[in-house]
Amino acid sequence: MLQAIDYILFVFLVIAFMTDVKYQKLPNWLTAGGMLIGIVYHLITSGVEGLLFSFLGLLVAGGIFLILYVFKALGAGDVKLFAAIGSMIGIQLVLYMMMYSIVFAGLIAIIILLFTKTFLKKITNALFAIIHSITSRSFQKIEEFKTTKATRFPFMYAVIPAVITTYYYYLF
Repeated sequence: MLQAIDYILFVFLVIAFMTDVKYQKLPNWLTAGGMLIGIVYHLITSGVEGLLFSFLGLLVAGGIFLILYVFKALGAGDVKLFAAIGSMIGIQLVLYMMMYSIVFAGLIAIIILLFTKTFLKKITNALFAIIHSITSRSFQKIEEFKTTKATRFPFMYAVIPAVITTYYYYLF
């Protein structure tokens, strides 16, 4: 059964989705506000145990996605978004959401590549960048490829189906 924090999460994600799609950015007031809401809600409803639940969700989600941020797989806003989600729903559900988000992001990227008719060109460019980086022992070509030629889209396109999938399996 859904609790009040689940509905708060849904509203938070709708606002995040609209903001990310429109501006391609998740503002700090939104992500920090989400973290604060999660922490305060769990502190009020469950005391110190709820505070620990919220902080662990925030730290685990933020920490894992921070590693992906370091490798430039996501933006900083996505790291803070999942830290906020973790503070609201805890470690177990946020780990599922993170996993499903990454899977959906991969599927979306494949679909974009297949339907933009640049699939072969991008794969070839990526392979040359990887080979050049290996032979020169420098990651410069890979970094250049990621910033100039890689397929990008708002990560929220993957987050929303991940949330739906997670709650579907959580409830049923």
